Amino acid sequence: MNATASRNWLLNGSSGKKISYAGQVGYLIAGMKEVTEAQIGDTLFLYKQPVEPLPGFKSAKPMVFAGMYPIDQTEYNNLKSALERLTLNDSSVTVHRDSSLALGAGWRLGFLGLLHMEVFNQRLEQEYNMSVILTAPTVPYKAVLSSAKLIKEYGKDQITIINPAQFPDKLSVSEYLEPTVLGTIVTPHEYIGKIITLCQDRRAVQKDLLYIDENRVMLKYLFPLNEIVVDFYDALKSLSSGYASFDYEDAGYQSADLIKMDILLNGNPVEELATIIHKDKAYAAGKLLCERLKETIPRQLFEIAIQAAIGKKIIARETLKPYRKNVVAKCYGGDITRRMKLLRRQAEGKRLMRKIGNVEVPRDAFIRVLKRETDK
Repeated sequence: MNATASRNWLLNGSSGKKISYAGQVGYLIAGMKEVTEAQIGDTLFLYKQPVEPLPGFKSAKPMVFAGMYPIDQTEYNNLKSALERLTLNDSSVTVHRDSSLALGAGWRLGFLGLLHMEVFNQRLEQEYNMSVILTAPTVPYKAVLSSAKLIKEYGKDQITIINPAQFPDKLSVSEYLEPTVLGTIVTPHEYIGKIITLCQDRRAVQKDLLYIDENRVMLKYLFPLNEIVVDFYDALKSLSSGYASFDYEDAGYQSADLIKMDILLNGNPVEELATIIHKDKAYAAGKLLCERLKETIPRQLFEIAIQAAIGKKIIARETLKPYRKNVVAKCYGGDITRRMKLLRRQAEGKRLMRKIGNVEVPRDAFIRVLKRETDK
């Protein structure tokens, strides 16, 4: 530790003298149980002699959150050890334990951005040989509470939501807030029409348009962070043949009409597919998710109803047809009542199977569904 830079007092291990300059090595004894409790920017002081913390240090603020789960739950402890080692030299990653009925025990990680998340995942695979399931990234929303009961429970009137399962009911909230960023796009002028259309589709508000020279244009837009965090950069590069550049900076929070959309399989909600989304985009997103689930879930011996719901209202539905045995194949004539009796018995059996049967979504299906691909 550089004592001159931090102005902290350490004890010399050999002489016991106080030192306050660079070059000497010392140690201190603290009541910390884990290495993660020591953060960059912490100010140390002697017992019962508190001092003012040194100014200028701010902890890194995660902007993108994603769930991380081991492919095999037997690898949980190995993945935990790998995460602890990686976060030692990357303190900007926040780690919180999480669990899912579908994916098992895991963590919810916070990153500075999508690129940061991808690099962290690559290091995990290359340096520690760990294969993980990484869910679709989400952003931190906020809710201004109006319920006195919830305000008392949380101890404040504004909460941060990083998991759709924590999304409070509309009746208990006076306002939802979503994070925004000020994005700057520099592009050749021949692509400006396509890029403006793309930005409008992402609910962006234009702030400035400036011609840098004869061929290049600089656009400034205020974006909701969740609209650019996954695939906006790829779409921008595709529309501009790779010539457009994009940069953004934090612009605080703004009020938004947010809702929680659940995905139901035969009436049972699937926790991992619940999403927080803007009300204007709920129908299109729900329809797309249902269509993808229909393609990825294996067929069963009973019918599966795939539904997107907002509260108790169903906004989209797809039906996965069951496998069907031809029970009337042996009927080659005779009375029609025999044929109808066999079909009726089959229908009753399938209704019973649907009541007691469980739909298990394969783990790789979660990843295929959660990826926001424009092409199928």
